[in-house]
Amino acid sequence: MPVTDAAADRALLEDAARAAGEIARRYFRARPEIWEKDDGQGPVTEADLEIDAMLRAMLTAARPDYGWLSEESPDDSDRLTRGRVFIVDPIDGTRAFIKGESDFSHALAVVENGAPLAAAIHLPIKDRMYTAAQGQGASRDGTVIAPSGRGDWDGARVLGAKSNFKPERWAQGRPPVAPAFVPSLAYRLALVAEGRFDAMVTLRASWEWDIAAGALIVTEAGGTAQDQRGRPLRFNNPHPQVDGVVAGTRAVQAALVAGLA
Repeated sequence: MPVTDAAADRALLEDAARAAGEIARRYFRARPEIWEKDDGQGPVTEADLEIDAMLRAMLTAARPDYGWLSEESPDDSDRLTRGRVFIVDPIDGTRAFIKGESDFSHALAVVENGAPLAAAIHLPIKDRMYTAAQGQGASRDGTVIAPSGRGDWDGARVLGAKSNFKPERWAQGRPPVAPAFVPSLAYRLALVAEGRFDAMVTLRASWEWDIAAGALIVTEAGGTAQDQRGRPLRFNNPHPQVDGVVAGTRAVQAALVAGLA
């Protein structure tokens, strides 16, 4: 099969993300059935599972030579043999979805040899669509986006859970930033990419499906996204996690990485 270009994969992901949104809206605030995953991995709803099944059928039919990695599908080591892989979170922010809050998203990426190639993040209740393709920039609802341009971390608006800002995590104590929080990691990255926040940080090992799409959107917008030690983010790992994420304007992101203990 001929290799498709990044723009074609981006268009496919956008269509799939919109289809996911149609399913999510049907279940939203409609008391979907909920189960708890094993090993304390949190809740999953019938909406997550229906979206996962739809995305897998749609995407792998369109690109049968691509591998598959999703939060809600059993992992298959066959993906490690594929040059390109779909990395998908059917609903990022399931707890927010269950509560009837609108800050959940669908996060879809195509990764090629460890690097994101195309991405879509869709917030169906807010009716927002963020997309990117390697070398072709990033957009929200078709309009080009860019980070805030902030050059100093003093007072920077940084998205992250409260635990990330504990003084003991930082070489010189708590950083001089203004923290904020939204539940979806993918949405945090999108908000940084469009300049509504200056940076985001998560210091826990992070699942690839939460990060891959947003990492590309940030970097294509003109920001930087790395792990917490300042190393490039690589995806489709045998164990599909990365060592935390720090993303933002180039200056604020660099200051945050340098400031970590």
